[in-house]
Amino acid sequence: MANKSPAKRKPFYEQNDRFLPIDPPNYLGTVARSVWTKIIPYLKATEKVERIDTFLVETYCTTYEIYKKAYEDVKENGIQTEIIKYIQSPGSGEILGEQSMGFKKNPAVATMKDAAETLNKIGIQLGLTPKGRAELLTIADSSKPEKSTAEMMQDFLNS
Repeated sequence: MANKSPAKRKPFYEQNDRFLPIDPPNYLGTVARSVWTKIIPYLKATEKVERIDTFLVETYCTTYEIYKKAYEDVKENGIQTEIIKYIQSPGSGEILGEQSMGFKKNPAVATMKDAAETLNKIGIQLGLTPKGRAELLTIADSSKPEKSTAEMMQDFLNS
């Protein structure tokens, strides 16, 4: 019986025909997995994003999940909360009243802002925004010569 060597595994970037798999990684959260399954078919159709871009796509998906969780917190707890100072009796510690000291911003608002900025930056890189699609289209159009080599040669000879 011939001794068969095990099949050599392709490098990561060549697996799945260089495309990202349709099925999201198991370690992504529920929302991130949902985003993955929505954007991967589009990214595959554009043929601009390859398997080597997995980290970028995972970051986009997980950042959206962070954004959504922060938004849920804002919906539940509001954009800001009032800071209350309780006035106590010096002797008994009994609360005599309260005084408003202003408001403080819910930290989830800053999380949402940071996540939105990250989503925008990555979305542009992946072609998931109108600006990103326009930039990718410009790159694609500029890589195609306006005239074929034969047409340019004919123009040269005729001048």
